Amino acid sequence: MAHFRDLKRSVRELLAGPDWRARLGDLSSVPARRLPGPLFSLLLDKDELVRWRAVTAFGLTIARMAESREQGESPGAGMEVARVILRQCLWRMNEESGGLGWGIPEALGESLARNARLAKEFHRMLASYVREETSGEGNYLEHAALRRGVFWALGRLAQSFPELLAAETPALLSGLADEDGANRGLAAWVLGLVPAAQGGAAREALEALADDASEVALFQDGELLRTTAGALARQTLERLGAAK
Repeated sequence: MAHFRDLKRSVRELLAGPDWRARLGDLSSVPARRLPGPLFSLLLDKDELVRWRAVTAFGLTIARMAESREQGESPGAGMEVARVILRQCLWRMNEESGGLGWGIPEALGESLARNARLAKEFHRMLASYVREETSGEGNYLEHAALRRGVFWALGRLAQSFPELLAAETPALLSGLADEDGANRGLAAWVLGLVPAAQGGAAREALEALADDASEVALFQDGELLRTTAGALARQTLERLGAAK
């Protein structure tokens, strides 16, 4: 137990530092299988920046694990361990787990964005958490704040593999009418990253959202930005205009 606490403390110190991005490589000196526990815990840290940086570290760790092979293991063993941890993420997002899953969708999305094979295997399940039950697996999250994590995760995935979200256009369009303003903004952001979803219906809905003053926190390129749903909608509209 003490060993776990020591590792968590050292990882937190790294993530809390101003040079955290430059020091992320230091985590490679720790066996990848030892890091998910401390990182799961840090997804709940009191410091918002530490929580987001833990998301980044989690994704890097899962990608390293999936691509690695420990001495004496059979080929693909690291990938299977990575799958097990991502299934744990899915479990933590379910009501049966007894928790609310804070930070879990984001960690899952960051992991998928960093490994094409895992992305292909898990992207539909990730999207199912904002997909209405009548058109998907029935995992729609009623908790608005958790849906924010899923929309962010889909955007992060779309930055790497936009083609995987082409079939999720209905869910993304529904997100533009979400009762939660931050979710509306994040759905607009995701649409700007998925060319296949940028049809006429999207343009009309984005135009209706252009003056939405709802605040949105967006972690992007290692920085936490404060913006609005309207600003993100206008950003996507500009991107659509440029793509004509």
